[in-house]
Amino acid sequence: MSGLSQQELMKKIMEITKDPTLSDAEKAIERQNLMSGKWKQAPSSEDATDAKTDDKGKSAAGEKKDCSLLDDDTLKCAICFDLCVRPVTAPCQHNFCLKCFQDLVNKAKKKACPSCRHEFGNKFAQNPRINTALTVAIRAFKAGDAPKAAKAFVRMNNEDRPDEAFTTERAQRAGRANASSGRIMVNIPNDHFGPIPAEADPRGQGIRVGEFWKDRLDCRQWGAHFPHVAGIAGQSNTGAQSVVLSGGYEDDRDEGEWFLYTGSGGRDLSGNKRTNKEQSFDQAFENMNKALKMSCTKGLPVRVVRSFKEKRSAYAPTEETPVRYDGIYRIAKCWRTKGKQGFLMCRFLFVRCDNEPAPWSAEDFGDRPGLETNIPEAAAEEVKKVDKGQVFSMNDKPWWDWNADKEEWGWSRDPPVSLKTGGGVTGKQAARKKASEQEKALKEFACGLCKNVMLEPISTPCGHNFCKPCLDKKYGGIADEVDAGAATGRSLRVRKTLKPCPTCKVDICDFLKSARANLEMAAVIRKLQDAVEKAKAAAAKGDDEEGEEGAEEGGAEEEAAEEEAAEEQQEQEEEAGEEAAGPSKPAAAVKAAKGVDSHTTTNTDASGGGGKEAAVSDHQMPSSVQPPAAVAAPAVNSEAAKRDAVVGAIAKDFSDFDAGLIEALLEQEDGDEAAVKYALRKMRNQVAAEEKKRQRQAKLDAGKAAPGSAEADAAGGSAEAAPSKGKAGKGKGGKRSRAASAEAAVEEEAGEAKKVKA
Repeated sequence: MSGLSQQELMKKIMEITKDPTLSDAEKAIERQNLMSGKWKQAPSSEDATDAKTDDKGKSAAGEKKDCSLLDDDTLKCAICFDLCVRPVTAPCQHNFCLKCFQDLVNKAKKKACPSCRHEFGNKFAQNPRINTALTVAIRAFKAGDAPKAAKAFVRMNNEDRPDEAFTTERAQRAGRANASSGRIMVNIPNDHFGPIPAEADPRGQGIRVGEFWKDRLDCRQWGAHFPHVAGIAGQSNTGAQSVVLSGGYEDDRDEGEWFLYTGSGGRDLSGNKRTNKEQSFDQAFENMNKALKMSCTKGLPVRVVRSFKEKRSAYAPTEETPVRYDGIYRIAKCWRTKGKQGFLMCRFLFVRCDNEPAPWSAEDFGDRPGLETNIPEAAAEEVKKVDKGQVFSMNDKPWWDWNADKEEWGWSRDPPVSLKTGGGVTGKQAARKKASEQEKALKEFACGLCKNVMLEPISTPCGHNFCKPCLDKKYGGIADEVDAGAATGRSLRVRKTLKPCPTCKVDICDFLKSARANLEMAAVIRKLQDAVEKAKAAAAKGDDEEGEEGAEEGGAEEEAAEEEAAEEQQEQEEEAGEEAAGPSKPAAAVKAAKGVDSHTTTNTDASGGGGKEAAVSDHQMPSSVQPPAAVAAPAVNSEAAKRDAVVGAIAKDFSDFDAGLIEALLEQEDGDEAAVKYALRKMRNQVAAEEKKRQRQAKLDAGKAAPGSAEADAAGGSAEAAPSKGKAGKGKGGKRSRAASAEAAVEEEAGEAKKVKA
């Protein structure tokens, strides 16, 4: 305890609160120190610094970096006034740290928000949910301003490396096994296709066929094959640049001018099993095998290096020339077939196509075309066993082809553009990366109904995020309570209407009664959108500064990124079209195609819609991630056709109802066909009950109005009175009256019988 009286304690708290020199976080620390008794000790400068750094892993330097983006209370805890750690959003839309919230619930008698005094409710207080969208936003803001993590060692520049592979003090063992690569002699990137030209060689001659090195590390230095362990060098989205024949697979077959090469994979290399020779599963055209397949279909040149470790080939080099460069090959065909160990293996038919003669050839000229069309017999036998459609061949216009005019092999089109400049990350690339990270964080704030970035965001107690207009549209026309006996005219207990969360089906009816938009989350979304726009502007500025040459080099990458983004948006459109909760998205796409503002609100005619709701303003994503109209249009047409088909099917089963009413109910129930049929059956039963009631009333009215004597009227009156007596005669009194009337009737019959005998 602080040791102060209640009056003195309140006085000091008021002094701290009114101190203009202290920030909110410093005031919170002073109040905490006052309550714990630490105010008696004057903190040193180091202690003050440590006090500002809490036990949640936040540093003062990081806070200074983040203050430019998080200078307000959008992502701060309402209890500790610091950046939220594992943020929890309460039903009142205020944010807290998970630990702060749990401490508040455990210590406070009244479980209410300290900012607005709104009670949490026992269910949410016992099981709060972390808001992952806010977590991603905090991480994105910190990543934008936080300094790069310091590395434990400094990587050497290529110019500072020695001419040969070397070992450092970090090596655990001596020898070449732990050696580091020497200086790369050639000035080509790792993804360079084709032969290494003379201009890339410091000797001015290029890498010639037949050159050899003592090991793979030296081979790497001269660019013939960059990986010093892997046998395939390539990328799955561009192709393979080089391969090494080193006897790794027993299914390989080497015939010099052509060879059958086995792909990678199919072996268990977990733990330290680097040399496992046993196949344990099938190979597939993925990763490096996919790179070889792409080189096959495009007809790209592949550099081939042979190692003396290949013991089964007559064309392998000797131990005096351990690693040898054998020239350029193309992959004529590739397929999958069962190997010697019984598993499917990826097989590639390599055919030599180099202008220089092979090391084993006595000719003074290179290869001639024709071997690709005349497949060797051994390869043809394997191809025959493969199912139709599972063999992939080189296209008719390969990138590396025979030039009949020059009578030499060369590029039939411009070679692929290198995606690895080797000069580090440029400013344009950094700006693009930052924009991509911000967009990824922005996608976390997608509405669970319309799948777009939220407008007026709401976080439900179950931890899911939606637009407030989307929830209003889904549940706005449904009353919170329903009188179950209103249809039959009977007085029954009022029944609560269930309004399930569209994501997890937890009832949120009570939450929607007082739901309001989360202004703090809306501010975070605006900041992320501004950050995305700034990063894209910086990337566009970098494109302009680089000029035409830079634009050509990055054209392939930009085109691939645009195609990937378009495919992703198309998948999102199809998913949203399949879900019943997203009717507003196709409408928004139509408006975007027609040039209409997507945020305008349109109302439907109540008379023609059979109770249609007013259409809520459509939500569109920012222009940076908005799909083109050509992509969105098919989703609109498919959604409309699907809705019409559902309406027609329901109309056949319920022909006594109008199609407009069915369409309105389908829109109200967000495409739930079962719910619409249930509502129609209920309406049909109610109509039938009303009809029966009307018929009974008509019969009673007809009996009253029937012509006759006064006796008939009296009989009618007694008949009308009889039911009332019957109704009044329930219970014990009713039983006694019925017994007395029965005895009177028996006595009356006995008296009539005596009169007849007399």
